[in-house]
Amino acid sequence: MKIIDHLLYHDDDTPYPYRSSPNRSGTFDPKFLIMHYTAGSSAQASINWLINPRAKASAHIVIGRDGSVTQLIPFNVVAWHAGASTWQGYNGLNKYSIGIELDNAGTLVRAGSQWRSWFGSTYSDEEVIEAIHKNETVARGWHLYTAEQLYIALDLASLLVEQYHLQDVLGHDDIAPRAKTDPGPAFPMDTFRARLFGRQENEQDTRNYVTTTMVNIRRGPSAEYALLPQAPLSTGTRLEATGNESGAWKEMNVLDAGGNVQGWVHGRYIKLVS
Repeated sequence: MKIIDHLLYHDDDTPYPYRSSPNRSGTFDPKFLIMHYTAGSSAQASINWLINPRAKASAHIVIGRDGSVTQLIPFNVVAWHAGASTWQGYNGLNKYSIGIELDNAGTLVRAGSQWRSWFGSTYSDEEVIEAIHKNETVARGWHLYTAEQLYIALDLASLLVEQYHLQDVLGHDDIAPRAKTDPGPAFPMDTFRARLFGRQENEQDTRNYVTTTMVNIRRGPSAEYALLPQAPLSTGTRLEATGNESGAWKEMNVLDAGGNVQGWVHGRYIKLVS
């Protein structure tokens, strides 16, 4: 695949299907890639909704469970996929990110020997993973992605990172953790990110960061862990990553405390400085 004038084409120069969504704003220079699940009954149903003005939502791309790709908005135009969101000093990620929607039922509830979606479809155990979301404390069912979807998503994401010099790939649950759960624990985000940015999965991040607001520092990688006595850290506090990560949480040495304070902070409240 290739990109011509911000639209997706096959290598033989034939365009991928394009269905224009009116749910858009002006042109922009994207910095991030945000992954979503549709929580819909099919790719076509989700596309039909995202091109409806009543939806007031959209994405740049929808990837079906068979690996089919449909573009809704050019990659240099703002799509309405992120909503209220923040990440490392950026507010309102619509203005800074390309959005990919994967056809996936999302969260599921046990219904006898099967699992049921919010729209009534049922799924076998082979189609579901039972896991605890990184922002939650209780396990529940999550619809698995297909190999075809993940292959195409990685291929497309690699192209977008190269074409637009994107800084990172994130989940909707990273930039809006209190409101969103997509793409959820069924999506292999750590592996996906490692392959996109050339890092080995076990390669450690030991770069320097700075806090973008007052932020709590904790004894472990979730809000369930106790605060350190130094919490909250003030805006502009200098940090050094230890290399230990858990989802969106990073373990940090607090440089402004002489490196004698070590704890965990959420990635949405820090930004890279070196």
